[in-house]
Amino acid sequence: MLRAFRLLLTIGLLSFLALPGAAAAEKWEIQYFYDVMDREFTILDLKFPSAQRGIASGFETDGNKVRPKCVVTSDGGENWANVKIKESGLSLYFLDETIGWMVTEKGLWKTVESGRSWRKISKKKGMIRVHFTDELRGFAVGREKSIWETGDGGKTWTPLPVVEEIPTTEEYTNFTWLEFANPKYALIAGFSERPRRSRSGLPDWMEPKRTSERRQWPATSIIVQTNDGGGTWKHSVTSMFGHISRFRLRPDGTGLSLVRFQHAFDWPSEVYRVDVTNRVTERTYRHKNRSITDMILAGSSAYLAGFVPAGTLEQSPIPGRLVILGSTDLENWEEMEVDYRAYAHRAVLAASGEGNVWVATDTGMILRLQRN
Repeated sequence: MLRAFRLLLTIGLLSFLALPGAAAAEKWEIQYFYDVMDREFTILDLKFPSAQRGIASGFETDGNKVRPKCVVTSDGGENWANVKIKESGLSLYFLDETIGWMVTEKGLWKTVESGRSWRKISKKKGMIRVHFTDELRGFAVGREKSIWETGDGGKTWTPLPVVEEIPTTEEYTNFTWLEFANPKYALIAGFSERPRRSRSGLPDWMEPKRTSERRQWPATSIIVQTNDGGGTWKHSVTSMFGHISRFRLRPDGTGLSLVRFQHAFDWPSEVYRVDVTNRVTERTYRHKNRSITDMILAGSSAYLAGFVPAGTLEQSPIPGRLVILGSTDLENWEEMEVDYRAYAHRAVLAASGEGNVWVATDTGMILRLQRN
């Protein structure tokens, strides 16, 4: 009996000594929660150009009224302030802590004050995302088979000749992602697919018995790349299931790509580990009950963010529980602890170096990765 007591005491002591290590576990905690009666804040993009300064853009809905909305922080997300904007920001790009651009449905806006004020510089429509290599030179991708470049900071845009070489129709072709791994190498992802409508005109979630008639079918995926910083571009076209949603690349060309499926499919999304230098693509994550909407590389770590679909259809109007996974080798993924109140249809990630990582949801929440 005494020996057993000593054994239990030893185990208890070892457990107690291990507590500091256990307390260092990572988890995602809510920093910002838009909780206003009868209103919703849909966050479309989030950027942290530094560990202290962050910007979230999107729109606020109040019944049938839709208003542009932007919030900013200067203390790493501890406090957020509203910023008046005239158009809803679809996506953001920041060159440094102060200079950034915001894409809207009606044009392009610029800030030189870390998102605290914005000035419209272009009325070009159809843009989805931009990237600037310096304050003057930049690139944009968008709807109707559009890829542009600018040499005056975004005031005027010129179409890239490579789009004329791509054998798809303008009406059904969209370029949705633009990623520079380093100053020389960049990838653009797009797709071409005719829209599908059911005979009743209702969305999938209202016709669960007709899911088999709306199975995912192959679409034309398009990759456009440059090896000389945007001086010349080459394209490749292939038929595949799903759309290449985005790339996240390190300077050496290794990273991740995300494929999402819009209609009924065995998996809502798949994540691939890529090495563009050695032309290697290997699937690294997929789960029938985890729909990944974004991913990010933060130093030696990588993160996936998504949600648990409500039922069998991803397009259900009911948001699902927020899910975030972490990895240090891009092969093995571990689901992380997330505040139980966090739900979403879509999540976007932002990072500023190792350990400074945030996620925003389309339900008006911003969470930060914390260590206890």
